[in-house]
Amino acid sequence: MKGVVLAGGSGTRLHPLTATTTKQLLPVANRPILFYVLDDLVRAGITDLALIVAPTTGAEVRKRVGDGSLWGAGTRITYVVQDRPAGIAHAVLATREFVGADPFCVFLGDCLVGSGVGQAASSFQSSSDLDALVMLKEVADPHGFGVAVVDDRGDVVRLVEKPPEPPSNLAIVGVYFLRASIFDAIDAITPSPRGELELTDALAKLVERKARVGAHHVEGWWVDAGSREHLLLANEKVLADRLVPAIEGEISADSTLSGPVRVEPGARILRSTLVGPLVVGRNARIEDSRIGPFTSVGDGCTVLRSSVERSILLGGARVDDEPCVVRAILDRSSRLDG
Repeated sequence: MKGVVLAGGSGTRLHPLTATTTKQLLPVANRPILFYVLDDLVRAGITDLALIVAPTTGAEVRKRVGDGSLWGAGTRITYVVQDRPAGIAHAVLATREFVGADPFCVFLGDCLVGSGVGQAASSFQSSSDLDALVMLKEVADPHGFGVAVVDDRGDVVRLVEKPPEPPSNLAIVGVYFLRASIFDAIDAITPSPRGELELTDALAKLVERKARVGAHHVEGWWVDAGSREHLLLANEKVLADRLVPAIEGEISADSTLSGPVRVEPGARILRSTLVGPLVVGRNARIEDSRIGPFTSVGDGCTVLRSSVERSILLGGARVDDEPCVVRAILDRSSRLDG
């Protein structure tokens, strides 16, 4: 099985954080969101991957991700440029040559699934009668999501992209397992009212053609990290579930630590309190401050005489004399000064 990861898009809901980068490279727990997507695919045994990138940000993605060797010698990454943002189905169509006749997984690069995708991948590979398998999550408010309707057998019988009146509370997560039949289905659809080729429309075309589209229900957490609120939520989930504690920097004897904490090499913690889950990046400096919980302090950040919690500080950000910073995202090299 091959993997296709969408790593382009403008990320307008995250401006100005995405003014100079793609949203998939924004960090949670001090790693790009995209890296967790690649982690999940490789753990599921999917190591032949295509990253779909935009012309404007593709070079940065290539620089950060490389050829795949960061995920092991057997992982190979091919880059495919989507010439314009014309929808998920349009992006998938660009990988037709890469995919060939193989089954494949499409994974949106700003989508985080707590349980990973290994179980869904195994289910799809063992069900040769499935043309597609869609990962779904029951949500309290399905407005703003693509939604699916599932029959008593557990198969998808209807898919709708962000309907004003959702026919169910099953949100489409953003992970799809597909066969080559999806390309003919994409060829048969037309752009939606927003001018994009929707993958939900292509999957609906498969259903219309009596192809079988299965559903895999996500039991744990799922975050679409496409907004500031959801980026902070993703940071909290990843810190809680995936942080590997380690103390590799310098911590003074008059500082205190509680909970899972990771302090990277070169970081200096003086007269401060660290409350996990928390990660402090390389060469960061924290003095006379209280940091955490659920906070990521990026490489080279400085925090002096301040309290910061449930926040993300991107590389080089600085906080001085701020008594209560909560649920904030500080851009690279920005300064917050009380």
